Amino acid sequence: MKFTIAVLDGDGIGPEICAGAIQVLNAVGAKYGHQFTFEHYPIGGCAIDECGDPLPRATVEGCLAADSVLLGAVGGYKWDDMPVDKRPEKGLLRIRQAMGLYSNIRPAKLWKSLAKASPLRYELVKDGVEIIIVRELTGGIYFGERGSAEGADGEYAWDTEKYSVKEIERITRIACELAVKRSKKLVSVDKANVLQSSRLWRKTVHEYCARNYPQIEVKDMLVDNMAMQIVKNPAQFDVVVTSNMFGDILSDEAAQVTGSIGMLASSSLGDSKRGLYEPIHGSAPDIAGKDAANPIATILAAAMMLRDSFDLVREYAAIEIAVQKALDDGLRTADIAEKGMRTVSCSEMAQAIADRV
Repeated sequence: MKFTIAVLDGDGIGPEICAGAIQVLNAVGAKYGHQFTFEHYPIGGCAIDECGDPLPRATVEGCLAADSVLLGAVGGYKWDDMPVDKRPEKGLLRIRQAMGLYSNIRPAKLWKSLAKASPLRYELVKDGVEIIIVRELTGGIYFGERGSAEGADGEYAWDTEKYSVKEIERITRIACELAVKRSKKLVSVDKANVLQSSRLWRKTVHEYCARNYPQIEVKDMLVDNMAMQIVKNPAQFDVVVTSNMFGDILSDEAAQVTGSIGMLASSSLGDSKRGLYEPIHGSAPDIAGKDAANPIATILAAAMMLRDSFDLVREYAAIEIAVQKALDDGLRTADIAEKGMRTVSCSEMAQAIADRV
């Protein structure tokens, strides 16, 4: 099979970690008979330096013409004083909008061999943990009506949480498609004991699943309880679906369970198979160009692309197994190394994973 992948290297360590992911994808292609073509386009600060825009038109056109998109990282100290609408991060928001992406998928995976790196007690995580949080990305309180005014008690402000049945159904579909490939269990997180929008959320999730995915077991959980359960017993969760604000908070909490954000991938998806795949960490300008970054999050993002955009489940598994073998063999970049352990560079880690594919 042939696939064209738009690569947005971005800023800081972006080019290094994308190069590592490409190396692993080429190893997958060689083993399973696939051909990956990589087209590079600028985004973020490097695009500002090159043409004065964090998201050039050519980048948008290239992403829309590709089968899927791999992103490194955007931003850095160099562009901190730019106007808000011209900052590198604006390019990321605009490409999500241009691609029609409304879901963010954040797997928080703690590998068994890295269990001691978790801030949680070892006995809670000794067998590894993987929580996949599916967050609605374009609705809810972050995009609702807002404002401020003067009143009898001084200035006051408001933000509006609003969801439609259509918005809830489409994010539920994304979560269900993942759950079908995994445990066929789904936890829906809301605040239905207080919020009217959450009551609609809960009702819609259950009706949609019953109608379209009857094989999936759906469980409801209030967001405050979910926050507690993540640190009390994270291994109980698999696929979780929730609103924009709740997902924003819970995915960051779940990420900390793993001990290092250098290991965590993410994707943004919409109605088509074309998605945007990226690590959750930043551009790390302090180590850019030093071959010291951890490429595993980007490599795992590429693996998610194979599974969710290209339906290459076997190839996805091959990358996950290769990462596990590299970790089991004691290979560590500086961010995940225990005291006294020998560390490898970004390129060495990528080569090791490619070799194990």
